[in-house]
Amino acid sequence: MESVLCYLLFFVMTGICPLVTGTPSHFKCSDININITGGTFTLSNNYDEDSILRYRCPQGYYPYPVKMRQCSRGKWDPVPTRRQRECRKVTCPNPNVLDNGVVEPYKPLYYVNDTTTYRCHSDYTFRGSPTRVCQLNGKWSGSTPICSRDSDHCPDPGTPPGGSRTGHIFNIDDKVTYRCDNKLKLLGSKVRVCQDGGQWSGREPECYADFTYDTPAEVAEAFGSTLKTTLTIHEEKDQQGKKITLDRKGKLNIYIALDASDSIEEEDFERAKAVIIKLIEKISYYEVSPNYEIIIFATEVTRIVSIADFKREDEKKLYKIIKTLKDYKYDDKGQKTGTNIAKAFKVIADSVSFEKTGNKTAFTETRHVIIMFTDGIYNMGGTPVYNIEEIKQLVYNGDEVKRDQYLDIYVFGVGEDVEKENIDLWVTNRRDEKHFFILPDMKNVQETFDEMIDESTSVGLCGLHRSHSPDEQNDEIRRFSYPWMISFLVTRDDGQTSNCLGSLVTPSFILTAAHCFKLLEDVPDQISFHIPSGTNTQPLKAKDFKIHPQYKPRGKVSEGISEYYEYDVALIELEKEIEADASLRPICIPCTKETSGALRLTGSDVTCAKHKEELLKGDLVKAFFMSSKRKQDIFPKNPIQIKLGHKRDACIEDAKKALNISDEKAKLLITDNFLCTGGEEQNHVDEVSCKGDSGGATFVQDQVRAFQVGVVSWGLKDLCTGSDNYGELATARDFHIDLFNPGVQDFLKLYLGNETRGTPLTFLER
Repeated sequence: MESVLCYLLFFVMTGICPLVTGTPSHFKCSDININITGGTFTLSNNYDEDSILRYRCPQGYYPYPVKMRQCSRGKWDPVPTRRQRECRKVTCPNPNVLDNGVVEPYKPLYYVNDTTTYRCHSDYTFRGSPTRVCQLNGKWSGSTPICSRDSDHCPDPGTPPGGSRTGHIFNIDDKVTYRCDNKLKLLGSKVRVCQDGGQWSGREPECYADFTYDTPAEVAEAFGSTLKTTLTIHEEKDQQGKKITLDRKGKLNIYIALDASDSIEEEDFERAKAVIIKLIEKISYYEVSPNYEIIIFATEVTRIVSIADFKREDEKKLYKIIKTLKDYKYDDKGQKTGTNIAKAFKVIADSVSFEKTGNKTAFTETRHVIIMFTDGIYNMGGTPVYNIEEIKQLVYNGDEVKRDQYLDIYVFGVGEDVEKENIDLWVTNRRDEKHFFILPDMKNVQETFDEMIDESTSVGLCGLHRSHSPDEQNDEIRRFSYPWMISFLVTRDDGQTSNCLGSLVTPSFILTAAHCFKLLEDVPDQISFHIPSGTNTQPLKAKDFKIHPQYKPRGKVSEGISEYYEYDVALIELEKEIEADASLRPICIPCTKETSGALRLTGSDVTCAKHKEELLKGDLVKAFFMSSKRKQDIFPKNPIQIKLGHKRDACIEDAKKALNISDEKAKLLITDNFLCTGGEEQNHVDEVSCKGDSGGATFVQDQVRAFQVGVVSWGLKDLCTGSDNYGELATARDFHIDLFNPGVQDFLKLYLGNETRGTPLTFLER
């Protein structure tokens, strides 16, 4: 008390306030006007300085008007007002954006579990999900409904719920531009361009509300499918003919950055650490061995390991990295609790620059994957856009079109106040790939990570292969080409043989043609296998073979059809499951969950119809089938075109002429369950199958993934004897069993989806 009086007396006498040393005043925030109706709130540090207040609502509700506040110099930011804070019901974006169609029912707002149905006006074709449900995460189930005539070069790209679009002509180089309704943020491509290949640039846009997030299942499928392709050994050629190889020499750099600032809850930080550790452990199972850089950032950046250090370490480096990461605690960042995301990206840019300077030749062959966990909120260092642009310039080297495959930037937006639009500008935006994910917390991601990158079976990596030319004779290249291809020979007691091809579709089954077998004569012991491109020494032995029950080649004799090949499919069951590796693994089969991942289609409501829409687009579909004409190996024929829609009419006409049959018999012989190739179209002449090609896969490709859509069955002309007769090719046609045929799907599901017959596939609804 004496000291107080002394200071007071000094002030009265001199008018000067003396300097007082010691602890400054301790700021606290008020508890007035901070409650929320229908919910609760939590405080990170009571009502003290820098404490963060977060509002919590029951499932299906969100806090309004704000999700969080921060105590700053004794005041909440934003400042609470007398306006009522409440938990409001989650809504989904307005679905009434369907051109040339009808959405029912019409409502001012659509809440969780509300269902909408979609139909087109006459003369328009429907694509997408005819029924959609408003989900807990504020997104509609299924895929965007579209009503179109598809008369232009590119298909109608549709309009996302809650959005609008300008641009209704879809020919080469035409653009469409999107925007979202007020209070919704557009994620994805704001502008898309119709490209030469009949596909739109970028990825489909979505309109997100403040409370919208991605489900763990969506994240696992979208992130996992793109990362799997990067992690799996393959060799391809870029547009300059340069070979790109991922191998144990370390031509893949992975940079992982974790936000430890106060806007990230400690619980989420620890979960993110666990996810990173699991990611590193799973990647170690793959045949590519990447180099790592791991950083943790707040105000400053802490390097757990740098790319340069990682390369210098010994074989125990992964163990050391994981231990160091586990030992790093949330509070190790110290009192500097700001967020400098720009500095985190700058540290990564410096490492990329160091790598490029050190060995420019190796750098041109190295892929870079950046994975960041953050809420995107920063209060120092400015925007990271310039540092991200620096990384892109270093990797692309002035040619983004040819080198875009060399850089992937992923961001996991974690928390309840993620800066959606800011982060969406940071990630790489490749066609049909999603690189930005929004999660309320990391809890469920831990549970789905094993499924996301599981190398324990080959099923999750179906269709991966290395494309190469028949002129390339390098054994190492050939070993990984078309690793699903199987050649087999059936030997009979009378000395006759049957040569056919097949495709490995699960570790236990080979898909082929039924006409390769004589049901009453052949036995499994008489089947011998050859892996055409293999140094794989796994012995293959048949346990059984199953022919489609509706395959009856003499079934229409009474109608004047001597041979009839509908349902010409069979499955050979192996005595022992193969052990999948880069030289022997299954091809992707449509209408399965595994193929959804390979196609980067997310969500539990993806259907078989969606797969058909993705794989058989347009009237002419570029495809391949394998040829056994070469003695030493089996190679894909030059690109063929599957004729669909009105383009299929020419197939029927050529069949009528070649077989001298009427319209009625042609309809009986060639049903809608056959895919047709061959003939001449747009100055392109298809090659045709040869004897011995029966049962092989008819497949379409997407980068390094192959998807089987048919089985080679029969053709109009045998043009494989002697020299090639190209004059006959213009009217030669091949017919393939359509794997989308419901009857074929039922047959495949009966055996390939059976858990008692080895590793099963998960089949989708039609």
